[in-house]
Amino acid sequence: MKTRKPTTSAARGSSSSSPPSQSLPLFSNMPRKSSLFKHTLIATVFFLLAIYAFFSTFFHTPLPRSDSDSDSSSSLLDLGGVSSQENPIPFPEKVKVFMYDLPHKFTYGIIQQHSLARGGSPVPDITTLNYPGHQHMHEWFLFSDLARPQSDRLGSPVVKVTDPEEADLFYVPAFSSLSLIVNAGRPPGSASGYSDEEMQEQLAEWLTGQEYWKRSNGWDHVIIAGDPNALYRVVDRVKSAVLLVSDFGRLRPNQGSLVKDVVIPYSHRISTYTGDFGVKDRTTLLFFMGNRYRKEGGKIRDLLFQILENEEDVLIKHGTQSRENRRAASQGMHTSKFCLNPAGDTPSACRLFDSIVSLCVPVIVSDSIELPFEDIIDYKKFSIFVETTTALKPGYLVSMLRKVPEQKIIEYQKAMKEVKRFYDYTHPNGTVNEIWRQVSQKLPLIKLMINRDKRLVKRELSEPNCSCLCSNQTGIINSLG
Repeated sequence: MKTRKPTTSAARGSSSSSPPSQSLPLFSNMPRKSSLFKHTLIATVFFLLAIYAFFSTFFHTPLPRSDSDSDSSSSLLDLGGVSSQENPIPFPEKVKVFMYDLPHKFTYGIIQQHSLARGGSPVPDITTLNYPGHQHMHEWFLFSDLARPQSDRLGSPVVKVTDPEEADLFYVPAFSSLSLIVNAGRPPGSASGYSDEEMQEQLAEWLTGQEYWKRSNGWDHVIIAGDPNALYRVVDRVKSAVLLVSDFGRLRPNQGSLVKDVVIPYSHRISTYTGDFGVKDRTTLLFFMGNRYRKEGGKIRDLLFQILENEEDVLIKHGTQSRENRRAASQGMHTSKFCLNPAGDTPSACRLFDSIVSLCVPVIVSDSIELPFEDIIDYKKFSIFVETTTALKPGYLVSMLRKVPEQKIIEYQKAMKEVKRFYDYTHPNGTVNEIWRQVSQKLPLIKLMINRDKRLVKRELSEPNCSCLCSNQTGIINSLG
């Protein structure tokens, strides 16, 4: 077998980089052998490294951490005494809530005053009184939930505790929304002598004097103020608490926010629709029944009345709260494809939640509205949002709604049925549980604010601090159409 002479190859390889030589050195074949050896050695090393990496990845068992490693990490973080090696980190415990045993003048006493103002008689035991039905009954349902034994609350996201020292949060169950309407609708001169303003002042004085309020400056307290005007006189004194509100229409940015507080739904007053999906029995295109004349953002109602009241297939009526009007509204919502939900005195109104349980597709005309439970509910799946200026264009609303196909309406209805339990305060896993879930999610922020207060110098702020990020008070909702 012949061997190729190395001189030819070497000469070719060097011809491009150096002038041709007339003769080659005696040992000209040595560099070639050395280069071949180096290439072979490098390839072998890479092959061995590849095998090592393969076995390290798929067959390596990590060594246990030394005690010194464990000690050095746990010295920086407080893990609650749980060793990550000896015991797995447990699931987070449920938030513990303590409900204040308020003086009766802030709870059952208000029910009694409401009854007396309407001709009721005094009763020996005011705790036997029934809370009167109205759209802000959420304060009664939350109070009733925590008044039950813990054994009856096993499905709740929070645990009721009777020892305040065990509590993460403190619930203040004052009936502030009912207090507002004790004398509402009474003829001049027939007032009972009850004063909501005095109740607010007395509540704030009592609450801010409590040991546990002082300990945290109220950050870990939860106060329900469902009516937009509830506690309006003293909100600045209790604004550090988690406020349960229907919207932020009457709150300044440094009083309430989506970050600190929880938006809760009104208690619906319309009977739940139990029929089938579809539009066969829904002969009305668009329905609205409510007070035509409102203040502030609610002025749009009168403008919408003027545009819609003569439209075909549109039923729009002026009506105030009464048993007869509720029956008429229930009938109207159950037989309509779409239900108009304009702003009231504030951005939200109970009508939206009446629409949902009626499977009547909400048409929301309220640019500043905030909605409950939006971390888990996508309202665009069953509601139509229309910007105010767009809705006021003559013919726009009805033209847009008539173009919505029947199948799309059925999709909206199915989506509403899936979420309607979230707006039912009587459902065993409905609104009450969801409110407590939302409240429990505030605990990390609450602890942060309590710790900040311990080390920050108190000062007056010209702008809202980080606990009061602004809600949708200046933004515009994207409209459909």
